Amino acid sequence: MKGKIRSLNQIVEEHVKRWQLTQMEQQKAPSGTPVITISREPGSGGKLVAQLVAERLGLDLFHQEMIHEMASSAQASTRLLETLDEKGLSMVEDWMASLVNERHLWPNEYSRHLMNVVGTIGRHGKAVLVGRGANFILPPGQRFRVRVIAPQAMRIDNVARDFDIPAEEARRRVIRTESDRRAFIRKYFNADIANPLNYDMILNTATLSIEQAADAICGIWAR
Repeated sequence: MKGKIRSLNQIVEEHVKRWQLTQMEQQKAPSGTPVITISREPGSGGKLVAQLVAERLGLDLFHQEMIHEMASSAQASTRLLETLDEKGLSMVEDWMASLVNERHLWPNEYSRHLMNVVGTIGRHGKAVLVGRGANFILPPGQRFRVRVIAPQAMRIDNVARDFDIPAEEARRRVIRTESDRRAFIRKYFNADIANPLNYDMILNTATLSIEQAADAICGIWAR
């Protein structure tokens, strides 16, 4: 457990130092560059798409697991907030208040930390965020929302291949993960994860390769 905490602290400090350095070098540059949020169906290849997009565009990549660990740690959440100046902190607080009011939410400790973590990353910008409802947290103008999908049969085959497990076990894993993600978004954001209106772009990896999906996102970003 201690090793895990140290690892999380190291990750947080790496981003804190990078943001501080960027602020010092670009004090006159506009802050809050939009981020790309990627929601994905399990087994659709969305995580691979996110990795490729981050590599091509030179953006920081925050996977679901990393965001979750940061949000689960009050210390990490607070440390990230400390990187914001008064204006940035005020903006994040306004985003959070607006989200809570518009969606009629009753935040608990975890969701407050989650919104603070994602809000801070969004304020600094130049990042790809995977999962954890980031597309529901950041306001318009601060995010480009992507959803990666594929037919269930294909996703089951992908999971069976990638994890070297029987097809039936892969099917149960896909269905369980899909249900868990749907419940998470419903609980914390009072929203439907599959509603296409919650996204700016939807990519089907049954008809697009991982590279083509990344190309589509990068093409929009470059405009």
